[in-house]
Amino acid sequence: MTFQDRLRTAQDDIQTTLTDLLAAFDGPVGDAMRYACTGGKRLRGFLALETSALFDVPRPRALRAAAAIEAVHAYSLIHDDLPCMDDDDMRRGHPTVHRRWDDATAVLAGDALQSAAFEWLADAATHDDAGVRADLVLTLARNAGAAGMVRGQALDIAAETAATALSLDQIIELQRLKTGCLLEWPCRAGALLAQANPAPLLAYAADLGLAFQIADDLLDVEGDAEIVGKAVGKDAGAGKATFVSLMGAEAARTRADNLVKTAQGSLLPFGDRADTLAAVARYVVTRDK
Repeated sequence: MTFQDRLRTAQDDIQTTLTDLLAAFDGPVGDAMRYACTGGKRLRGFLALETSALFDVPRPRALRAAAAIEAVHAYSLIHDDLPCMDDDDMRRGHPTVHRRWDDATAVLAGDALQSAAFEWLADAATHDDAGVRADLVLTLARNAGAAGMVRGQALDIAAETAATALSLDQIIELQRLKTGCLLEWPCRAGALLAQANPAPLLAYAADLGLAFQIADDLLDVEGDAEIVGKAVGKDAGAGKATFVSLMGAEAARTRADNLVKTAQGSLLPFGDRADTLAAVARYVVTRDK
């Protein structure tokens, strides 16, 4: 299978898994949860599947980890789009959850998706070993919480009203937390499910996350809103410091390309079994949305 074929298959399988798991939730909140978990690149879930495949983890187990990280990602987007955060009207080409319903339903749907992710990981269907399940829950809590993604979001909000613009090092740290933590966890999860050493995959994820964010900054400057599925040009309009504003578009693109090469180098211990993960690294900087 080609990279694109594997990605499409993963997207379908992850959607099926999410649909099955989310069927337990009813009412407007359940509807909003399902709405928020429809569509998207499924990159985080794909990473969970592909890193698990390196170690021959049974696919049903890997799909539960993929569903968990996609649920946490969806929760973060719901909250990120709220008027008190980024105040966005569109996400993935459709009205954001708070526009489709209301602010309260959006908050509750995000809260429910976050707790559902931990419920799925803690279930015995994810792994026979309770210690493995505990490690999955613990590491996702750390990556998604106040020392990880939430801290990155807080730093991003604070930067909007700061007297001085962020430096390049500060932006790297902010994005390592805000974006990188939710890309790192699925890479770790594949190794945890196999009770293997995650170190090479964590090195890969660190470079992948930074390359991904640089590409996002470039899309905000150069992307087509119809293709991207959300507003573009918001960073410049808000006067936010980004990789592009500090480095320039060409230097930022070169930095992203170098990060891709470094990320791919971290996969050498896995040989050609990691070819798809190497293709993911290239994909994150060539995507158009």
